[in-house]
Amino acid sequence: MDKIAQSLLPDSRVMITGGLGFIGSNLAKRLVDLNAEVVLVDSLIPESGGNLFNIRGIEDRVQVHISDLRDETTISRLVAKQDYLFNLAAVTSHVSSMQNPYTDLEMNCRAQLSVLEACRKHNPNIKIVFTSTRQVYGKPQYLPVDERHPLRPVDVNGINKMAAEHYHILYHNIYGIRCCVLRLTNTYGPHMRVKDSLQMFLGYWIRLSIEGKPIVVYGEGTQVRDFNYVDDVVEGLLLAATAEEANGKILNLGSNDPISLKDLAKLLVQLNSRGEYQLEPFPSERRMIDIGSYYADYSLMHSILGWEPKISLKEGLELTLNFYKKHLTEYL
Repeated sequence: MDKIAQSLLPDSRVMITGGLGFIGSNLAKRLVDLNAEVVLVDSLIPESGGNLFNIRGIEDRVQVHISDLRDETTISRLVAKQDYLFNLAAVTSHVSSMQNPYTDLEMNCRAQLSVLEACRKHNPNIKIVFTSTRQVYGKPQYLPVDERHPLRPVDVNGINKMAAEHYHILYHNIYGIRCCVLRLTNTYGPHMRVKDSLQMFLGYWIRLSIEGKPIVVYGEGTQVRDFNYVDDVVEGLLLAATAEEANGKILNLGSNDPISLKDLAKLLVQLNSRGEYQLEPFPSERRMIDIGSYYADYSLMHSILGWEPKISLKEGLELTLNFYKKHLTEYL
């Protein structure tokens, strides 16, 4: 953290799209601790993870703008003053992207072009960190998955996120805007959406576990995943923002302890000391877009930025359960 504190000047002006959401709000709290001037932009659409409770305790130390990224006038005015832009806003549900493909296209492609055009026209010196997803790889051909793996998304969301990645790299290559892309794996922790599985299934599992309801694991539960606690992801975002070596790069995040979904459910029940899990057949809409096992090779991120996850899955789940045992009603 010392490296970040030295690189990020106390008076740095930082804008976070999706700033009232899960990762954005955790990032905002870290930036406030670093004495940055923080602007949060969020549309607070119902399908997103935006929640004003997420900034409880720092309300008076951040600026909040409820705005759609496609509002070019507002976004242009806001980006013009910033040193850094963490572009986190997105629609994340893979199932919903198949049911409402035009909505996903608007939010994950058109909105991203709107942000990039605002930066090109009004602040070409800004540094942008864009968060993408493991979903762009599709069904892995080999494990762990590195950045050289072919990109073959299995759903509309993955295709649109892949396009958004390329928009950012294109604007770096053609217009010289300093951009980098981080491909996130399953991020979890306080402030995540838990009332349903639109953001990530683990959030919903945590809700069910706390309520003592059975966790449903589809198939045999043998699919393997990797998980990053949100503090580790925030660390990666800050390192990418403050390192010129990251410019123009696409980098994986990942973990050291991938786990099968069945074993994850067992661990969650064990840590919570209540609840149960059960295996059920895949619903057809999920089977069509399931990617099987996935875990990432994050060695490029480590070699360029020195990043590696520090919080184990067990520790992170304990921290997350403790948070939601206190605050679950704020997220329902």
